[in-house]
Amino acid sequence: QVQLVESGGGSVQAGGSLRLSCVASGFIYRAFDMGWFRQAPGKEREGVATISTGGDSSYYSDSAKGRFTISRDNAKNTVTLQIDSLKIEDTAMYYCAARLYGGGLSLHQSGYDYWGQGTQVTVSS
Repeated sequence: QVQLVESGGGSVQAGGSLRLSCVASGFIYRAFDMGWFRQAPGKEREGVATISTGGDSSYYSDSAKGRFTISRDNAKNTVTLQIDSLKIEDTAMYYCAARLYGGGLSLHQSGYDYWGQGTQVTVSS
């Protein structure tokens, strides 16, 4: 069955870095754009980064530009999100998601077909 399993979350101090990973199985990974989303307590889930099927294109939300880097390895069915210079406001549950390629990158949640269970990131001062 389809699985997306995130890892790499944790508790870090502001200014630190984290590398989140997501391993996919049960579907043709290379045919799907991949995205990372996050949901902070009391807030709606928002998209932060997405990467194309071949990894040659990526798109970031305004809040992610400059500090977040998304990458993928199609040989290992993995997508990663490197987060640098962490801020307290980055505290959230982070989810990876897969979207069957449909032309153009998107962070609209409704377009994503598969979702992971999330990994918690907590940033303290």
